[in-house]
Amino acid sequence: MPSSVSVVRGGSVLGIAGAGLLAACASVPPVGDARNALSSAPIPADQIRWPERYRPEDARFFVHNEIEIAAPPKVVWDVLIEAETWPQWYEGAFDVDVRDSATGRLDANSVFTWKTMGLRFESTITEFEPPVRLSWESRRRTIQGYHAWLLVPTATGTRFITDESQHGVLAGLQKVFIPTKLKRLHDVWLEHIKARAEARAAMARAAEAHAGER
Repeated sequence: MPSSVSVVRGGSVLGIAGAGLLAACASVPPVGDARNALSSAPIPADQIRWPERYRPEDARFFVHNEIEIAAPPKVVWDVLIEAETWPQWYEGAFDVDVRDSATGRLDANSVFTWKTMGLRFESTITEFEPPVRLSWESRRRTIQGYHAWLLVPTATGTRFITDESQHGVLAGLQKVFIPTKLKRLHDVWLEHIKARAEARAAMARAAEAHAGER
């Protein structure tokens, strides 16, 4: 039989294709699993530390964003981890709830629920190194994502980087039908963090200057 001919038994082509897509969605093990471990090898300060199965070159969908911020990494970090405030100033986050947190801030053991890109997620912190590295994994049956943040000190403040790597059928559909939406939202997120961090840094400098005049 020619190799180009397909034989389907016990179900429709669409049904079998759909089952295959759903199976593929669950093919990425959680971060921390031996098959998807976070790299422990030394890594340059300006590079993301990726789990084995979320490396950008293997992702179904990947976005990179970065921005320069005129504020120290510690100030930028403090804005970033105030997760329950995100919906107040970022259009891509809704109903953020950091479990077992009296402050609404992220920490090394945080699990948080939220709605973004029209879907509700449970996200688990996988990397927490203040004020340098923050990462979390978000999982649903149809999509799994790893979102990493990196703060690199510069002469004028912070080079602020965020990358997201995704797997699953919805990641593939996103790449085809709305390939720029997530990147646009992340640009908006970075711009708002920049504005808030620079405002805080300016207030801190003004307070220091006022104290020095006394």
